[in-house]
Amino acid sequence: MVGFVNIFIKIFTFIFFYIQMCYNNNGEKMIKRINNSDVNYIDYGEGNNTIVLLHGWGQNISMMKPIGDKLKKNNRIIIVDLPGFGESTEPSNIWTIYDYAEAIKKLLDSLKVDNPILVGHSFGGKISLIYASRYKVDKLILFGSPFKKEITKSSTKTKILKGLKKVPGLNKLEGFAKKHIGSRDYRNASEFMRKILVNHVNLDITEDVKKIKCPTIIIWGTNDQEVPIERAYELEKLINDSAVIPYDGCTHYAYLERLGQTVNIIKNFIGGSL
Repeated sequence: MVGFVNIFIKIFTFIFFYIQMCYNNNGEKMIKRINNSDVNYIDYGEGNNTIVLLHGWGQNISMMKPIGDKLKKNNRIIIVDLPGFGESTEPSNIWTIYDYAEAIKKLLDSLKVDNPILVGHSFGGKISLIYASRYKVDKLILFGSPFKKEITKSSTKTKILKGLKKVPGLNKLEGFAKKHIGSRDYRNASEFMRKILVNHVNLDITEDVKKIKCPTIIIWGTNDQEVPIERAYELEKLINDSAVIPYDGCTHYAYLERLGQTVNIIKNFIGGSL
């Protein structure tokens, strides 16, 4: 009996410290009700800067967490499951990209964040562009972010899976991606999400982008097949205080393909200027 109790205590202690480790390292998962959608997010790390990371279409928190984990030591990190993805519920009506930006603003207001460093990939980058054109932003970091209509041939799921296979060390996410990440592309999405996707890919936000005043870096793969590298240089011309950093030979997931370089660039950017 004593032996059983000792084993139980050891197991309980292990589980307790494991939970604590997960809580401290991965952040506390939270949900807030924003514009009739339950928005899931994690909030961890600490520092004077608050870095907000927004994922691409059909993705979730997991795709931005590798960056957040590398920056958490000296920064507060907030990563969001955009409504309709991950563990956030779908919008109750047809949201535009402006509605997404407004929802992020309300979420950050509720978290007492008024001057974030925004990091956005693809769809999340487009939301970040709108956010920065309307609200106060300290600095903006973009990865393969579309801002006008692009013609694509492959489904979102196919592109994500192909991209993951090419990312060293992240192809282990392929199994997860098959089950979760690409499940809300056009063919499998609800009626609401399909219409949101159509609105997104057809919306040109060039005039909004011209209003952005914050320092901006634009990281882009030269082999990006979803949003061509030419768009990066167009953005550079539209945003006064901006610079393009091309990743030669990389794809739409350039920021992950060269994760270490991406993190170092962000650290230098936060601490200095363009």
